Amino acid sequence: MKIVNSIKAVAIAVAMVTGSVAATSAPANADSVVEDILKRGKLRVGMSTFVPWAMRDKEGNLMGFEIDVATKLAEDMGVEVEFVPTAWSGIIPALIAKKFDVIVGGMSITPQRNLTVNFTIPYAHSGQTMAANTKLAGDFKDLSDYNDPSVTISCRRGATPCNLAEQMFPKATVRRFDDDAQAFQEVANGNAHASISSAPKPEFTVEANPDIMFMANDGKPLSSNDEAFGLRKGDVDALNFFSNWILVNTTDGWLQETHDYWFKGQTAWKDMVAQE
Repeated sequence: MKIVNSIKAVAIAVAMVTGSVAATSAPANADSVVEDILKRGKLRVGMSTFVPWAMRDKEGNLMGFEIDVATKLAEDMGVEVEFVPTAWSGIIPALIAKKFDVIVGGMSITPQRNLTVNFTIPYAHSGQTMAANTKLAGDFKDLSDYNDPSVTISCRRGATPCNLAEQMFPKATVRRFDDDAQAFQEVANGNAHASISSAPKPEFTVEANPDIMFMANDGKPLSSNDEAFGLRKGDVDALNFFSNWILVNTTDGWLQETHDYWFKGQTAWKDMVAQE
């Protein structure tokens, strides 16, 4: 009986190994979005305008870090690129509904989002900073002064700055807007004490409004984030391809060089941006 059981155990083990090898050597999943992109000849990218990640120039054309990244990604795939501007608060539902293939929009990796979408390895790293109204918050001594029921903080709906505002300043009122321009306008108008967003957007806003706004916390980041592409769950081939694309372009320095152009004090592109 022991011999029979041993033979059965060996047979099961062989079957498992054989199945594993067969799975390993199987062709790419025909259901993968990568196959769809190649057949279609077009990469559809979900994004939302957000300086300097993605924005419109004075002729109405898209420009920015995300635009450069997605354009090169499509070129490397040998396909065209189509940008699908989407409200940030609805961008994950739109991805799941297959309105586009991938989110390339400066989306920070969070556990909550990861329950709904898959993330590639990071392709960018940023931090949240805060711009404040000089009249309303100019006398504040430190960040604890913002944690008060009389304080209002604005942010972009569905974005990580809103979560950060609630965590850091639970006593304050958090007001959400559909885009950053509206959130910062509230501060400029004196309707909100401060607005949190990914750097360098707050810095750019203060630079444009030096008489009425300043950088809270001496401009130091309130947090740090890792940004990645967002993909529908269950697509291992797509996750592998896009992550390896990021790896290759990180190793050869292209992503860092491109990121530095848009984020590291470059001013050549600023005059090209349409007024919000």
